[in-house]
Amino acid sequence: MSNFKERQMDYIRFLRTKVGQEKVMLNFAGGIVIDEEGRILLQKRREQQAWGFPGGALELGESLVEAAQREIFEETGFHVRIERLSGVYSKYEEMYPNGDVAQPIVHFFVCRINGGQLTIDCDESLDVAFFERDQMPELYSELHQTAWNDFLTETGPVFR
Repeated sequence: MSNFKERQMDYIRFLRTKVGQEKVMLNFAGGIVIDEEGRILLQKRREQQAWGFPGGALELGESLVEAAQREIFEETGFHVRIERLSGVYSKYEEMYPNGDVAQPIVHFFVCRINGGQLTIDCDESLDVAFFERDQMPELYSELHQTAWNDFLTETGPVFR
């Protein structure tokens, strides 16, 4: 586990000592990552056993862009260039397998690969793969599916 991940988990554990499993707001950043062939990079998440966009929680002191780039690299092995904000999603609720509840505030960026090589983070991922836009699998959450639908309209950025 990376130093960032350890501190992130420590922070979330600290919050949970104060509020238990009550709902908390957590900030996340991720990417709709596009390769040179126009395919979309997805991560099959271990926790949900389903496909989604790479990304994760912000670390204290980190910017949204830094968090998105770090998470994408940790989960896929690719360095990315952020092109633009695709959308901000804040009206959703997630319940985790351990019973914790959160209202995630998720910032998705449109990204292009500019280095690295495909690597699977065994702690968080079952698989990482590219998909043609018309062959996307079902995404693991309503939030990710909404972000994908918004991206396809190309009207961004979207705020929900």
